Amino acid sequence: MENNKIRVGITHGDINGIGYEVILKSFEDSTMLELCTPIVYGSPKVAAYHRKAIDSPTNFCIINSASEFQQGKLNVVNCVEDEVKVELSKPTLESGKAALLALEKALDDYREGLIDVLVTAPINKNVIQSDTFHFPGHTEYIQERVGEGQKALMILMRNDFRVALVTGHIPVRDIARTITKELIEEKYLIFEHSLKQDFGIGKPRIAVLALNPHAGDDGLIGTEEQEVIIPAIAELKKKGKLCYGPYSADGFMGSGLFEKFDGILAMYHDQGLAPFKALAMEEGVNYTAGLPIVRTSPAHGTAYDIVGKGIASADSFRQAIYVAIDVYRNRIIETEIHTNPLRKQYHEKRDDSDKLKLDEV
Repeated sequence: MENNKIRVGITHGDINGIGYEVILKSFEDSTMLELCTPIVYGSPKVAAYHRKAIDSPTNFCIINSASEFQQGKLNVVNCVEDEVKVELSKPTLESGKAALLALEKALDDYREGLIDVLVTAPINKNVIQSDTFHFPGHTEYIQERVGEGQKALMILMRNDFRVALVTGHIPVRDIARTITKELIEEKYLIFEHSLKQDFGIGKPRIAVLALNPHAGDDGLIGTEEQEVIIPAIAELKKKGKLCYGPYSADGFMGSGLFEKFDGILAMYHDQGLAPFKALAMEEGVNYTAGLPIVRTSPAHGTAYDIVGKGIASADSFRQAIYVAIDVYRNRIIETEIHTNPLRKQYHEKRDDSDKLKLDEV
């Protein structure tokens, strides 16, 4: 990394959505180029189209490969055919194909060590489906491509407000039978590890939400709490985890109790993400924890309804870049700590000499 600037790979997402608008707006401020080296995987032609549509002052340079990046500039690698058609506000098969080509190229370059982190602009999950993409979203696809056998965990976050999910993109009818004691423990441990490694929290306090209204009311409105969630929490507490709950989701969020925890583990997508987006949508970030790659995205979608009007906010996308950079740096620090650990100092308590002992970690 020249000048220690982190190489941020950025996929353009759905070319008919606000992806290019928030990318261009994010780099209107030249200080962003002092913070990182952005490499956009997309189309110079489409980027120019969107720049003209919103009258953006942001310039970019065209490169043939990420290895040719230029410092202090917004770099664009062409990943799609020049004839690609832009139809603002419309989900098309062509826009889905363009999104997938950019994502595939970015992940290939990540494997080659040409980028350090990945920030993805929003896609349309329907039109991106193909013979090679048959996933509910970015998270599952990235897990398969570069996960190295590790399990991903979706975390929505804004500053210290972090919400993770036990189940992600599955139909509501499947939620109750999908949630098991083992799955809750698995997701909790990934969440806790990420809070330690990626966000530098030594002993994370994590709240676990109930599945049923009023946490089941002692079995009156469902038994998943007694049969699955409470036993999972008990097992985690035995392992010394600062695990609390299960909390009724409405009261937990409505009372502001969420502010007292480092993380919140919700049972399903809308249970966690609906209140999160109501409270933190503008600067919210979707972070994929648990994988070797550092990947973030904005909390919003393609926003077809405002495409080309120049009114889309870049706050969430800019925060996604900040989070990716911070997590990457935190992982470097964490690796260095474990590579060169300090020797522990403690006092021997078996006698009254109180003699200082040294012990190798």
